[in-house]
Amino acid sequence: MVVLVIYDIEDDRLRDRVARACRDYGLQRIQFSAFVGDLNHNLRQELYQRLRRILARRPGNIQMWPICEKDIALRREIDAVSPDGSRYSDRYRRLGEACEL
Repeated sequence: MVVLVIYDIEDDRLRDRVARACRDYGLQRIQFSAFVGDLNHNLRQELYQRLRRILARRPGNIQMWPICEKDIALRREIDAVSPDGSRYSDRYRRLGEACEL
């Protein structure tokens, strides 16, 4: 099942550790503080425990959202990079085409 991990953490070091953990589990970065990828139940639980240990009792928020294939198929993306409109697109994107930041 696809999982979306989003987080809001002020501490740079903790934020980097969360990003590293997500990459270690093969998730793709889709925003600065958002990763997505396909993980089975056991790997989702492992990642959850790892992220829980990283954050511990420090300030921050990490959310893991399981997403079914039906909802993934309905995903749409609006990509506007610059305010002057030099690169704008409104398109459907597949999970494997997620942008790298």
